[in-house]
Amino acid sequence: MPEIRVDTGEARCPAVEANIVVDCRGETCPVPLVETRKALRRAAPGDVIEVIGTHPASRKEIPMAVEALGLRLLCVEGTDTDWTIRIQR
Repeated sequence: MPEIRVDTGEARCPAVEANIVVDCRGETCPVPLVETRKALRRAAPGDVIEVIGTHPASRKEIPMAVEALGLRLLCVEGTDTDWTIRIQR
């Protein structure tokens, strides 16, 4: 399987209201990814999921999972230890 690379540079999140917010601040792997996947299963097509977290590895793993699932990564914003990711199902 080819390696998936995702640019998680400092991008500003678009001003789109989230339908589902997943607050994973203070959680470590694999909790943020597991909670994100649960939210994605609950979401309807077109919904925006906002994931807020503090775990550096999850900031990289969640965008890779989004790409692998063929969903739309709207943005990754913030630092390694205080970030927001927005995904559109």
